[in-house]
Amino acid sequence: MILPIRAFGDAVLRKHCHEIDQNYPELKELVQNMFETMESAHGIGLAAPQIGLDIRLFVVDVSPLAEDEDYEDIADELKDFRKVFINAKILEESGEEWKFNEGCLSIPDIREDVKRKETILIEYYDENFVKHTETFSDIRARVIQHEYDHIEGVLFTDHLSSLKKKLVKGKLVKISQGDVAVNYKMRFPK
Repeated sequence: MILPIRAFGDAVLRKHCHEIDQNYPELKELVQNMFETMESAHGIGLAAPQIGLDIRLFVVDVSPLAEDEDYEDIADELKDFRKVFINAKILEESGEEWKFNEGCLSIPDIREDVKRKETILIEYYDENFVKHTETFSDIRARVIQHEYDHIEGVLFTDHLSSLKKKLVKGKLVKISQGDVAVNYKMRFPK
């Protein structure tokens, strides 16, 4: 089932999310719905707050990037990179900071450069509640960091400079009021 994505201004996007256990109701169906919702919106990551749930769950699928010539050197690593992250905790961020032009399904029509560290060490549970501790780099680390921010109540626009925040403020207000054209289901704050 394709779910509506919560827009900027929705209070759930600012919540520090809580952990869940393997008995969370209909978890497998929720994960499937999140992947369907993300794919229908042409996204590569989606966090539970973006569909209105304040739980520590997000999904990523960067396999579409394997076809992008910008990533041809890591195409093999990207082509099957489809993961579920439950109760994730970033243990370490390392390497150089690098800028990348990020966007967000909850903040359509705004893309800005964000600096993030190139490598992360993260602990998480998969959809079968098997615990993993893994290191990710490159675009995979970036997508995970972006989605991880969501479960911490942080949006990519929070990483912008004061000047950039002022420049996008009007667009953010319009988004929160539903004054934006998107080709996927969205729910706007009341």
